[in-house]
Amino acid sequence: MLVGDQLADVPNKTPPIDSRRQTRISEARRLKQSGYNCLWETTVVLLHCPHQVHIHQFLPLTRPLQVPPSAAASGKHIRARLKPGVCRLEVHVPVDTRSEVWNTERSKELGRARVEDDKEKNQELAKVKQREEEEPRLSEVRMRSEQVPQVGAYILGIVRIGQLHLHPISETHQLRPTLTYMDILTRKNKRGRGGEESDDDSDDGPLPDPDEPAPAPAPKKEKKPAVDAKEVQVSVRKTSEDKGMHFQGGLTAVRREMLTIMHAEEDEKWDDYEYCDGEAAESNNAFEAVFSQNAEHLECKTDITNVLKDIRGL
Repeated sequence: MLVGDQLADVPNKTPPIDSRRQTRISEARRLKQSGYNCLWETTVVLLHCPHQVHIHQFLPLTRPLQVPPSAAASGKHIRARLKPGVCRLEVHVPVDTRSEVWNTERSKELGRARVEDDKEKNQELAKVKQREEEEPRLSEVRMRSEQVPQVGAYILGIVRIGQLHLHPISETHQLRPTLTYMDILTRKNKRGRGGEESDDDSDDGPLPDPDEPAPAPAPKKEKKPAVDAKEVQVSVRKTSEDKGMHFQGGLTAVRREMLTIMHAEEDEKWDDYEYCDGEAAESNNAFEAVFSQNAEHLECKTDITNVLKDIRGL
């Protein structure tokens, strides 16, 4: 959930159900006569929270995002930043730097590639104080979001004190590790191999032995006599190739549009956010802010029988 300049991870809580909840016997009997068995009835509360609620899906799915113990011992924490214009979110998770699972020398090489990649794409982070002659290292995994189009309306439902609270989901994002710095590293490796190949191609082999006779010069190729030019008439006929040219032009326009979008995203500045864990006080406050404080009663004009009949496959 985005709250001010904070990115709060709403905890997965199961509120207690009020034992004093009662079922309307008359409504249950009416539904039973219609062929439906009503187990219990609850009050539905529609929420209109001013804050946006997003669904963030990321790996691993079996546990929440947490700082590794080795990184937490050194004072590192999860950070987040957002580009609101293009709805792009990044979450930076520190890596586990234990020697048995982490290669320090490799991290330096990848760190230099990431710094160069950030400079090319105007994605540089705020300057952090570093020791003199300290090499950049790959110290975090960047989880970048891709917005997923929603099919229909997504609703967040929370059962609390015998009431079902519903809140609309505004956006859904899937976060995956970004490895664009590997392109820089691959490019450098190709340049290195290309330089070696050019040196090999320019090598004329070992020096000749002075005791051996000099090789005979290669015979010169005789020039072929010039051929008289002849006039040839050519006719051009329109075919379906024109359609192919239009299609190619369309591809070029699409590519131009994609490049424009990419450059616009790279030029937009990042807004830094504070990432709050699911058990943090800020996350608990964000969770409480989801519930509505308005007790306005609404009249439902839809019969439950029609609702159940409209559900496909039921």
